[in-house]
Amino acid sequence: MSVLYNNTLLGRTCLNVYRKAGAYQIRFKNTGAKLLYNDYGDPIKVINKETVELKKPSRNEILVKMIAAPVNPADINTIQGKYPSKPSLPAIPGNEGVGQIIELGPDVTDFTEGDHVVPIASNLGTWQTHLLVTKDQVFKVPKKLGIVEAATLTVNPCTAFRMLRDFAALKPGDTIIQNGANSACGQNVIQICRTWGIRTVNVVRDRPNIDELKNYLISLGANFVLTEEELRTTDIFKKGEIDKPRLALNCVGGKNALECLRYLQNGSPMVTYGGMSREPLSIPTSALIFKDLQFRGFWMTRWSKENASSIERFEMLAELITMMTNNDLQGPAYEFVDFNNYKEALLNTLTIKGMIGKKYILKFD
Repeated sequence: MSVLYNNTLLGRTCLNVYRKAGAYQIRFKNTGAKLLYNDYGDPIKVINKETVELKKPSRNEILVKMIAAPVNPADINTIQGKYPSKPSLPAIPGNEGVGQIIELGPDVTDFTEGDHVVPIASNLGTWQTHLLVTKDQVFKVPKKLGIVEAATLTVNPCTAFRMLRDFAALKPGDTIIQNGANSACGQNVIQICRTWGIRTVNVVRDRPNIDELKNYLISLGANFVLTEEELRTTDIFKKGEIDKPRLALNCVGGKNALECLRYLQNGSPMVTYGGMSREPLSIPTSALIFKDLQFRGFWMTRWSKENASSIERFEMLAELITMMTNNDLQGPAYEFVDFNNYKEALLNTLTIKGMIGKKYILKFD
């Protein structure tokens, strides 16, 4: 009589346990699973789950068993074919995540089995149970680093860090203003600014639970949290409750961004890294002539490609990890979704429309 089990041991699925000649024999099959899309389109329709056979790492390769991988809006846009970065099809989605090394190639000496690593190369495809990568495509993180913090390390915290560091010579006591403050990136901006002694004015859209959201952002370190309507009439700058901002971070666009730039100090930059309202950024002539405001754009993917092996990049990651392990920087509000229920994570990310500050993270067994 045959008995079928489905147990996992370091990614090797133990199958077909059966009695033969009076003894049990176990056959191991090295298999994993991946999400795949062959065409751009609606993620719910174009993504399918497939079983894959695992390969042993060769020379400089590493086999990583994934622990968790977030579903980011940029991942959704990539699958839809709306993102500038387009992987060759068929493709496995996912740019972020954290995993554990389970096997090393013979020439790999700077990692050990059991190490936790995060991907630092674009379009590796983290929505799969295992990654076979070269050693320079991943970065080792401490095991004490939280799973959520590690899984979401390389996009939003890095975006917040670079925008705060690269566009204005901010010092303790300075002020910045940002819209979309409840986004994952916005939450990172608040916490990094608190750690660096920079004050923040944070703009969010009004909603039924606005007081709850304001209290949450204040608990992260926000100095002021205003709705878009409150921003139009605020007198916090006129009364001297806080200095005018030396930097504005814009992920919304449209009228919201226009209201933010009204309060900028002369000569200060507004950095645009998103366009959630899908409305253009309209710049008044007076902002250019009389205030000499600067308007810049930032895309983390481009920065990472241009600085793939730079000391600056690894120093940034090290500083962010130190903040996280010191409890100065926490991961975003999140919800784990079992990898097998990936459509739930896709659907929730597709429908939140920026109103729910929660990250959906695929969790692997």
